[in-house]
This record gives sequence, structure tokens and C-alpha cells, in this order.
Amino acid sequence: MTSSCSKYLNTVPGGLLVEDSIFSSLTNTNAYLAQIYANVPDEFNQRFAPSGYAGPWTPASDEANNYEQPAVSTGNAMNQSTWDVNIGGTYWVNFYKPVRTATDFISKIDGANPVEVSDFLKAHFKGEARALRAIFYFWMLRLYGPVPILPNVIPANASGDAILYARTPFDSCVSYITGQLDSAYNEIESVSNSSHPGDQPISIGSNVEYGRITSGVCKAYIEQTLMLAASPLFNGNTDYAGLKNPDGTQLIPQQYDVTKWKKAADAAKAFIDEFVPNTYGLYTETGSDSFTNAYNSCRDVITNDWNKEWVWGYSNGSTGTYEYDMTPKLVGEDPSVQKGGGFLSANQSMVDAFFTSNGRTITDPLSGYQSSGFSNFQAPYDVQQRSTYNPWTNREPRFYVDITYNNSYWLDQGSSSSQVLVNYELHGNSGRLQSTTDVSSTGYNVRKNLTVSHNNRSWPYIRLAQIYLDYSEALNEYDPGNPDILKYLNLIRQRAGIPIYGNGASDISIPPSQDSMRLAIWHERQVELAFEQVRYFDLRRWKIAPQTMGADVYGMNMFGDGDAFYQKTLEQRRRFLPRDYLWPIPNNEILKDKLLVQNPGW
Repeated sequence: MTSSCSKYLNTVPGGLLVEDSIFSSLTNTNAYLAQIYANVPDEFNQRFAPSGYAGPWTPASDEANNYEQPAVSTGNAMNQSTWDVNIGGTYWVNFYKPVRTATDFISKIDGANPVEVSDFLKAHFKGEARALRAIFYFWMLRLYGPVPILPNVIPANASGDAILYARTPFDSCVSYITGQLDSAYNEIESVSNSSHPGDQPISIGSNVEYGRITSGVCKAYIEQTLMLAASPLFNGNTDYAGLKNPDGTQLIPQQYDVTKWKKAADAAKAFIDEFVPNTYGLYTETGSDSFTNAYNSCRDVITNDWNKEWVWGYSNGSTGTYEYDMTPKLVGEDPSVQKGGGFLSANQSMVDAFFTSNGRTITDPLSGYQSSGFSNFQAPYDVQQRSTYNPWTNREPRFYVDITYNNSYWLDQGSSSSQVLVNYELHGNSGRLQSTTDVSSTGYNVRKNLTVSHNNRSWPYIRLAQIYLDYSEALNEYDPGNPDILKYLNLIRQRAGIPIYGNGASDISIPPSQDSMRLAIWHERQVELAFEQVRYFDLRRWKIAPQTMGADVYGMNMFGDGDAFYQKTLEQRRRFLPRDYLWPIPNNEILKDKLLVQNPGW
């Protein structure tokens, strides 16, 4: 703690914090709170995960890969299940660090200098710290399963049994996290007024500070925690019958409880009722063409910082690494054109998941999908028609937002006098002959969250669309047939510019059973939330990871030119073992604490 705070606060020559100075001024108090926020992950840094506390969640899921880059070790090791018990140490250590700082902050903020730190700020700051502590616990819970809950700061000079803690049972972790978030909500709301509403970013001086906790964030993460608790990974999962503390305490509930889905649905609906439409709403853009409107809406909801759909995110991150990973190499193009490594490669299964323009899956006989051949087609970002492989024509707007494919018109044309097109073929400007590592493995790149400006910007952690889909999913699990399931699922499709279920004009029938509706919701989540660091956690909580994250990866033939390129080709074999559902607790932590049990298989 001393090390992490030293860049903000004065220290005495011995390196110890002058504790009385922390809460003597608004500047120091705010800086100490900033130390909790400092451990919030910067997902733009995911290539070097866990550096910056980012996660390898996109390439570790079935959405994408970057295995042509051998230096990108975390995601690649997870794809092959060759990771070891120490790989998760960064998250364990660096999420407990802000937990400790938050607990210390909460215990002392009331004594802050009243001249500089008003009662409003004391209450708001306490709510922020409490909510952050709960969210860090939630992030650990979805990685490791049950973790030790530490409600009080462990004294720095503690020893012996005073520093030994067992894992807290899963349901008790959930109760603690949701209870703390509810308390934080009440603390923030209790001091809200017209100039400082609790559901809006707080202002310090003349600056609005986006990325700080609001009452909406508190309610959103209550819902997120309850969704996790209701899901098959932790709701009656008998695979974890043997996961017990040394005293025999069962850590994962062994009886399935459908009412947990009701709690999650109720929390999502409570969020919607309180905050929509006055605080949050689905982001939409308008114009003369409905397809272009949908394309712009689905693109800009991610790249337009802090629009009305964002509930919480990381503020003002450095985009350079992430954009380099998505930007093709473009060898030989004009020097003004932004070039990159292009090794964040979309998997063929993700490309195939997007609907056609009439809202149907590519396997639907009525979709109009063509699996071969070429047509003249103009993508929504292009300036003209050009010969395009038929599987990439007439797809839904989100496909063109999310995927760069061969012969795509590139987003950043620079000052080039000729049109810059991406060519992934063997001899192309972004093909395998250009580099052994800075190259797509599949003949596709992830495009979502890429801009031409290349400025620092923010990353959305959770937006309203996810809460709508959470609500539909939870309702379907405990109250199938409830009309709200279809209502909120269709709101997502409507904004995406594709026909809704049950629309007579499009004749897309409503999924007739609970099982088919579940698959429809899962599919909509896969497309709507693609590359937003959500699917990795969805696949685990649904317990379908071996069939998805463990599936072989396909793409185009990167060793071919012309027609030979357009052959579906096996690019990578993966495996997902039962142990991979839960991250290993770092081995040195297990060795230090006789009460701490390791996750199964590690």
C-alpha cells in the first residue's frame, strides 16, 4: 500500500505514509480513493494480460485468437490448457490490494477534514469505495469461485492464525457483495441532490469525472452478481461436490435453485424501472437509410465515450496496443495510412454467428445465405461496390461493425491517392508472406472498437444492452413465456437493424420452447456483445466451454492466393479441460495459508 500510494501522497524519509495527512485535504483524500480505482482493469491492454490487470478474455474465448504472436502467452496457454497454477497470481494479488485499501478508506473517511471534505463528499466517497470493493470481489468470484471475504483490514503486524483465512462459501460471497453494493447505493443516493444526482458521474471542482461509481453502477453489479449465482457453473454444480474447506464446509451449493434466476431477473427489472429512460437508453443514430443507421448505432455505441447506454467503464485508456492488434499490416500502402500487426484474428465460428440482413441464421433455408461465389456488394463503410465473397454479403449491420474480411475497404485511408483495401491472401498486403507473427491466423481481424482518430478513449464494462439480455435470460429460466423475454430481446434486434421475432412481415417465428428461447438469447448475446469481454464468462457460467472454447478454430486458407484463399481451413486445435472452468489460486498463496484449498484439477 505504501508503494502504490507514494506517487500521490507525501512520505516521510522512512517510506511510511504520514497517516494524518491522508484525510487532511480534499486532494489527498481523493488521491487515496484513486488508489482503489488504479487497479480497475484497462482492457485496451489485453494483449499483455495480466499487465494493467486486463484480461485475455477475447482470445481465450471462441471469438478470436492471437496465436500467431508467440509472445502473447496467457491467452495462448489457456487455449491449449497448458497454463499453470501461478498464471492467475496478478489478479489475486492486485484485486485484494484495492480491497484492503477500500476497507481502510471506509473506516477512516468520516474523520476527514470537514473544511475541505464536505459531508456530501464523505458519503459519496464512502459509497464509491464500498462499491469498488464489492466489484473487485465479484471479479474474483467469477474467476476463482469462492474467495475469502475480509470485512476488516488485517493489521500490518498480524501473524499466526490472524492471517489465515478459509474460502467463504459461494452463496455467502454473493450475499456479501450484493449487500455491500446495496449499502453503497444508499450512501450515494442519501446525499444526492439536483446538483449532484447519485446516478450521474461526480464532479470534483469543475471537472466531471467519468468512470467513477454511481448509484446505477451499484444496481448493475448487484444484477451481474445474481446472474452469476443463478447460472449452472455455480447453481447446483455437482462437479464441485468435493470442493470443501478443511473443516468440511461445502463451498459450491449442490442443489439447483430456480429462484436464483428470479432474483437476477428482479434485479435487472429494478434497474430498468429506476434508470430507463431518464438515465440510460439504447444508443441510436438516425438518418435516411435504416441499414446505415443501425450500422452507425452499433459502431458508435462502443466508440462514442460515455453515451447514454454506458453504465460503467474504464476512462481514457491508451488504445495504441489494442488498435495495433486489430489493424492489418498493409505493407506497401501509403505512409499516411495507419498500419498494425493484425494478429487479433476473428474465428470463423464468430464470423458465422452473425445473422443475415433479414435477421436469420446462415443455416436457415430462408436466410438467402450463399456459401460460395462472389457478388458486387457495397459494405456500409465503403465508397463503392466491389467484388465480395458471397458469405460476407447481405449480412446484418453488426457483422460490418465487428469484422474485417478480405478485400475490405480500410477504415483509415490516410492521404492515399488510391483506395486502400485489406488483402489477407498469401501475397497480399497483410498476408503471411509479409510477416511470421504480425499476421491474421484466420483471414479476418476484429474491427469492433476501432476508430480512425486513434485517440485515447474509454472502454465500456457494462452497457444497457447487456442488462436487457440478462433480464431476458433470467426470465426465461424461471418464467418461460413471460412476454418481457421477447420484448427486451427484440429491443436489441430492433436497434441492430434486423427483423424482430414474431413480426408477421418478416415471418421470423418466436422460439417455441424454453430450450429454443434459451439458444436464441445465447445467440443474441454472442453477436451483440461480441469482443466486449463478456463471452468468455458466459461460456463458463453456462457450462458449455468444452464445446465452444475447446472447439477447433477455422478460418480462410492463409497459404493461398485467389480462389485458393477462400477455402475453410483448420487453423488451430484447442482443448478445454474441466479444471479450466475455475482459475487456480496462486500456489504461493496456498502454501502460505493452511486453510486455503485449491480449485479442482490444479
